[in-house]
Amino acid sequence: MSVTDRCNLRCTYCMPAEGLPWLPRPEMLTDDEMIRLVSIFVRLGVTQIRLTGGEPLLRRGLPALVERMAALEPRPKIAMTTNGVGLERVAGPLAAAGLDRVNVSLDTVNRDEFQTLTRRDRLPDVEKGLAAAAEAGLLPVKVNAVAMRGINDHSVADVLQWCLDRGYELRFIEQMPLDAQHSWDKTAMVTAEEIHERLSRRFTLTPMPASERGSAPAERFLVDGGPATVGIIASVTRPFCRACDRTRLTADGQVRNCLFSQRETDLRGPMRDGASDDELAALINGEMWVKAPGHGIGTAGFSQPDRPMSAIGG
Repeated sequence: MSVTDRCNLRCTYCMPAEGLPWLPRPEMLTDDEMIRLVSIFVRLGVTQIRLTGGEPLLRRGLPALVERMAALEPRPKIAMTTNGVGLERVAGPLAAAGLDRVNVSLDTVNRDEFQTLTRRDRLPDVEKGLAAAAEAGLLPVKVNAVAMRGINDHSVADVLQWCLDRGYELRFIEQMPLDAQHSWDKTAMVTAEEIHERLSRRFTLTPMPASERGSAPAERFLVDGGPATVGIIASVTRPFCRACDRTRLTADGQVRNCLFSQRETDLRGPMRDGASDDELAALINGEMWVKAPGHGIGTAGFSQPDRPMSAIGG
C-alpha cells in the first residue's frame, strides 16, 4: 500500500532530477479511507501489509496509521519499505505502534556512489536509520539493493559484507522498467546471474531449498555456510509470476493486480460516492480475476506502465 507518491531522494532509475508532479492532496486517500480499505482487504484474506511510497515516512501521522492497522482483526503483519533517510527519529514510535519490520533501500555503501545514484548526500542518515530500526526491534532488518551497470555493480560484494558485519539481510533486485523517464534498457541491466557471479568471487553461496521460498520473490543463498543469507530477486530474467500473491493499492485509491499492469480499478471514487464494503470488496475481487499470468517483460507486446514506481507503490 502506497501512503504517498512523494519522495525526498531522486534516484536515477526512478525519477528525474527535478522530481515529478505530486498527487494533489484531495486525490490522496485520507487515513480513515485507508483503514477502511485495508480492513476490507483483511476481510478478504490478506494477511500481510507493506507500506510503501514514494517515501512512506513523508506521510504525516504514520505511526498513528500503523497503530490503527495493527488493531484490525485478524491482525495483519505490517512491514514497510523505506529509503531510511528519516527512519532514525521514527523507528521507535513505529515499532511501538505495531510495525513488525522494515526493508531499507540502499544500493551502495560508498558515499560518492550514493550521491550519484540518489542525487542527495544522505548516506549517513540512512546508516543511522538502519541502526535505529535494529535497536527498535524491527527485525530482521532487510536491505534492498539495485545494481547499476557502470555505477555500483562493481561493489555488490562490498554491500554484502557491510550488511553481514551489521546483521542486516541483503536482497539484490534486478532493475525493472518502472522509471518515470521510460529509459530502461534490458541490455544495460545487471542480471541476477551477474550478481551471483560477482558475489561468488568473494563468498560461497549455497542455494536454500526451493520449498522454503513459497511465494517470496527472492531466491535465497546461505553465505559461507550460514546462518547469514543473501537473496537475489530476478524479476526480469527469472520472473516468479506463477507464485505471486500480491496486489497493490496506490495512494490515490487505485487497486492494481501487478506492478506492470496497464489497468487499475478505482476504489476511491465509489467509496466517496457511498459504496458499501461489500461493493468495494466486489471491485477488488474483480480486479484480481483479470490478473495476467505474467508481467510480459521481454515479449513483443510489453509496454511499460504509464505510472512510475513512485506512484504505483512498488
